[in-house]
Amino acid sequence: MRSFKEAVVNRRTNYALGKQIEVSPAQIIEVVENMVKEVPSSFNMQSGRVVVAFGDNHDKIWNITHDTLQAIVPAENFAATEEKIKGFAAAYGTVLFFDETETVQGMQKQFAAYADNFPIWAQQANGMLQFAIWTALTNLGLGANLQHYNPLIDDQVKAAFAIPASWKLIAQMPFGQPLQAVKAIEKLPIEQRVKIFA
Repeated sequence: MRSFKEAVVNRRTNYALGKQIEVSPAQIIEVVENMVKEVPSSFNMQSGRVVVAFGDNHDKIWNITHDTLQAIVPAENFAATEEKIKGFAAAYGTVLFFDETETVQGMQKQFAAYADNFPIWAQQANGMLQFAIWTALTNLGLGANLQHYNPLIDDQVKAAFAIPASWKLIAQMPFGQPLQAVKAIEKLPIEQRVKIFA
């Protein structure tokens, strides 16, 4: 088992994903459910929602994305978009991240003095949830990346999976067998981002 630091360091965007993984769907479901349960949220709001799609259901997400974009991207520009979508479809599965808007609205009514902040706090909590699940999947030896085809695909995805109307799609995370090592990315000097006062 990696240390927490090692797990975070190894979490990287990986676009080269395949279907030959060495963990079971049950293991993936277990870590996703654990992260959804344990990731914090302001006022314990718990507005984050997740769908995990395998097999034909995973394919369905990327078929919807393909068809939606094909209808709006000029034909002469669609080849590059299509290749990206094929890459996501080549993965083993997809995690869909949502916010439960009725929960957020309920908190706004209950704590009116903070009403403007609850949508922001919900987004922050969803970001933490995305990071936690991404890191946990990496710790299982999987690769992943994060996409944002919402709101273009929202209605079709909700219809395909009987998602409640109050769930707002935030992001899509294809995951699977990492087929190549991820490239190092440039980082700013840490002194520009962290100040210490001792």
